[in-house]
Amino acid sequence: MQFEDLNITEPLQRALIKEGYSTPTPIQAQAIPHLLKGEDLLGIAQTGTGKTAAFVLPVLQRMAETQKVAAPGVPRALVLAPTRELAAQIDESFGTYGQFLRIRHAAVYGGVNQGPQVRALSRGVDTLVATPGRLLDLMDQGYIKLKDVEFFVLDEADRMLDMGFANDVRKIVSALPKRRHSLFFAATMSREIDELAGKLLSDPIRIEVAPQATMVETVEERVFFVDQKNKDPLLLGLLQQRCLNRVLVFTRTKRRADRVASVLSKKKIRADAIHGNKSQNQRNQALNGFKSGRLRVLVATDIAARGIDVEDISHVINYDLPIDADSYVHRVGRTGRAGAAGTAYSFCAADERELLREIEKLTRKKIGEMAHRYHSQEAKNAVGAAAKPAARKPRSLSRSPRDKREKGTERSGSRRSRRPHHRR
Repeated sequence: MQFEDLNITEPLQRALIKEGYSTPTPIQAQAIPHLLKGEDLLGIAQTGTGKTAAFVLPVLQRMAETQKVAAPGVPRALVLAPTRELAAQIDESFGTYGQFLRIRHAAVYGGVNQGPQVRALSRGVDTLVATPGRLLDLMDQGYIKLKDVEFFVLDEADRMLDMGFANDVRKIVSALPKRRHSLFFAATMSREIDELAGKLLSDPIRIEVAPQATMVETVEERVFFVDQKNKDPLLLGLLQQRCLNRVLVFTRTKRRADRVASVLSKKKIRADAIHGNKSQNQRNQALNGFKSGRLRVLVATDIAARGIDVEDISHVINYDLPIDADSYVHRVGRTGRAGAAGTAYSFCAADERELLREIEKLTRKKIGEMAHRYHSQEAKNAVGAAAKPAARKPRSLSRSPRDKREKGTERSGSRRSRRPHHRR
């Protein structure tokens, strides 16, 4: 099947050809015909399956067909994303695929000054991609009204709920018109996700392109049993191999991401870290450096890595195993994208052994062991309390849960004190 077989219009086909795309992925082939008919959709798809184009292309085509003009601050299409990076990536896709259409697009997210975003809204945008916190800020200030939204997309809904945005999503949805075309995407299904989809969608088509927690077949997975103290020398040893040419390293905490990036930099390995405590400009600089090849290694936390859409990542390395087994699937999905080959290495210390068992239980697959000079038999055989991470210290109660969640992420950079009274 080719894109032209999906009744994609000529301007969109021209953009696809220019970008080197001719054959749709399974989710694109299954979703686009239903979306062009205006049917609501529930899509279950892991990262790297092409789901962004699966909704961007039909939304652009249907918007172009109606030829409406968006009023200032009143978008016709709204896409909600959990992180800044994912919002920016989706907005970029609207620009790429819509380059031969007269469609205006913008993204709004926290961590940066809202001024340029407000100016873009004032000129009128057809498609708006937003993180929940910044969107609510701009709605409160009167800069955005959702009364004319025709197309609503909730992307990575499972991560949205994991990050605590459920109430924000419900508040945003309550401001949308009842009559709209709604699309809902998640990598995994849970009872909470199913309940939310039931409230947002009307008689939806359900598409699941891969069973839940199934790994990409083109990714080779290996585990290294290693003591915590030997993780740095193990990582440095692996990076001596030239085949590890574009490497995404995952750590469990922001502090460790910075430390690992510093260790690599001191050894003349071009590396940087990306996480929630970095400013948006710092995050953009690191991500652009990784995309361009200036950086060989990008060290990231799970939340910051959402939306990292970089071609040809040769290796994903789990320096720390994730607490949540689902996150392992998302991490590994950053390599082996679009049918390309990829490799995922996981470091497992004694206090992570139970986490590895949970990952193998979820994926229904035993990860092959890799022999190496820092092998730890203690890590491999750990059981009971010794196989579990130490409990985290309780967080400060000085801020509300909402403040904690959004500090330095979605709502940072808002300027309520300057809002004009006439915009209320």
